[in-house]
Amino acid sequence: MQISWSYDGESPISVKTFLKQEGVSRRLLASIRFNGGKLLINGSEGRKIDKMVNGDELVINLPSEKISSFLVPSFVPISILYEDQDYLVVDKPAGVASIPSNLHKEDSLVARVLGYYRIRGYKGIGPHIATRLDRDTSGIVLFAKHRYAHAMIDEQLKRHKIKKFYYAILQGKLITKHLLVNLPIGRMPGSLVKRTVVEKGKSASTEYWKIAEFQKYNVCKVQLHTGRTHQIRVHSAFLGMPLVGDTLYGGSSQCSLQRQALHCQQITFFHPFLNKELTIKSEIAADMQMFINNKINIKG
Repeated sequence: MQISWSYDGESPISVKTFLKQEGVSRRLLASIRFNGGKLLINGSEGRKIDKMVNGDELVINLPSEKISSFLVPSFVPISILYEDQDYLVVDKPAGVASIPSNLHKEDSLVARVLGYYRIRGYKGIGPHIATRLDRDTSGIVLFAKHRYAHAMIDEQLKRHKIKKFYYAILQGKLITKHLLVNLPIGRMPGSLVKRTVVEKGKSASTEYWKIAEFQKYNVCKVQLHTGRTHQIRVHSAFLGMPLVGDTLYGGSSQCSLQRQALHCQQITFFHPFLNKELTIKSEIAADMQMFINNKINIKG
């Protein structure tokens, strides 16, 4: 993988300082130096202490990435919403873990992306998952194709610059059409999995827009302003309107929807290599749409 820049500053600058400004970490620079990468200035091999002047071309060749032996490729097909040489956006089905674990070692979204890379013949890169979804949440997941692209996205995540919107089906009566919830979330005492609203938890902000209402259900568009574990599920349950199918947080089990009714529908992020903002969208998952259609038909 090759990354290039053209320096247009008025004053000379060291390669090290320039790359730091561009988000290249010392760890990545060390990897380039010791693991087979290259640093080129105007086509000739350079060093991080070298100076660049206006018009100089800087290129870094990233070293080939080593794939953990724990990660076993899965060749189940993936649904691709966007792809270029730096990023891959995938539509994750419900029931698939985002990352491998002892329970889901042989099939996870990361494993499927690695399998896709193998089929496509991609060399020297591994799947860097940048955003994650719960196993039973469907929708958009963003991958970086190399360590530098991942670092650039991670910085946006830390500064809450990435916008994520979800479709959720809530039980109960949502009186208002718009609601902003700012309530801290922490681990529920005695549970390794469950979270709850707690005074000393981490700050969490969730925004709701009601877009449809039928029977005792509300279809909402939801924006995450923070990224706490189970955030939408916890805030919805606290409001007394748990997600349909979310039995962990008080939602009722539904034969036609065997998981929590939550789908990541849209993501907006700044693409640092194209120098522009991208918005990627996903259609609501088929099982959620079927649940809505069935309830509307019953009502009629």
